[in-house]
Amino acid sequence: MAAHAGGLSTTAAAVVVRDLVRSYGTGAGVLDGLDLEIAAGEFVAILGRSGSGKSTLLRALAGLDHDVRGSGRVEVPRNVSVVFQDSRLLPWARVLDNVVLGHEAPPARAREAGRAALAEVGLAGRERAWPNELSGGEQQRVSLARSLARSPELLLADEPFGALDALTRLRMHDLLRDLLRRHHPSVLMVTHDVDEAIVLADRVVVLDAGRIALERRTPARDGSRPTADPGPHRTLRAELLEALGPDTDPARKDTL
Repeated sequence: MAAHAGGLSTTAAAVVVRDLVRSYGTGAGVLDGLDLEIAAGEFVAILGRSGSGKSTLLRALAGLDHDVRGSGRVEVPRNVSVVFQDSRLLPWARVLDNVVLGHEAPPARAREAGRAALAEVGLAGRERAWPNELSGGEQQRVSLARSLARSPELLLADEPFGALDALTRLRMHDLLRDLLRRHHPSVLMVTHDVDEAIVLADRVVVLDAGRIALERRTPARDGSRPTADPGPHRTLRAELLEALGPDTDPARKDTL
């Protein structure tokens, strides 16, 4: 069992969050008694305006919020990986070295897992490349490979495709779907993109003022894009946008 402020524990099952409270300094709380469950293998997307607590929730699940005050119960699987919008690759390390950095397995086994993960994301043969030789999309593929090499039970993704162009983002959506079908982790993804949430997730949660304002299942996730059957997508999109409010700006970044 590991623990941090607010009561983090690890479990082999799905994510359980109960009465989660988080606040910074002496200001108002960011998360206000939030409850959330994620089933094994379920993909949950989190939407919300800036300051609603999206990234704060993700950091709480990752155990990266030691510097904030809070309380509540958080249970996560023992093996958790995080993918950020910035690939966070070390520029002085080659691709494979970035993938296996911090891997707990013996070096030979870690490098074997790293090569397999790079092959899964379409980067076989690029193991000795430097990060600056890769495109933005390729760098995010390396970031995904780094997570996959650890066989996570829970994948946390903080706007992983937010910095990519539209076409590369669609290709990364297809890749992520394929990887999730093979590995079946639970996923919590923070995003500002309503359409991205609908086409990728099993369930979409809208946060407002540190609480869940709306929670909806998505249309059957069959890999099709919204134009294949626009009716259910359009209806859900309108409902989510209404919950987000008229001043929602997808380009803004959640700093909390």
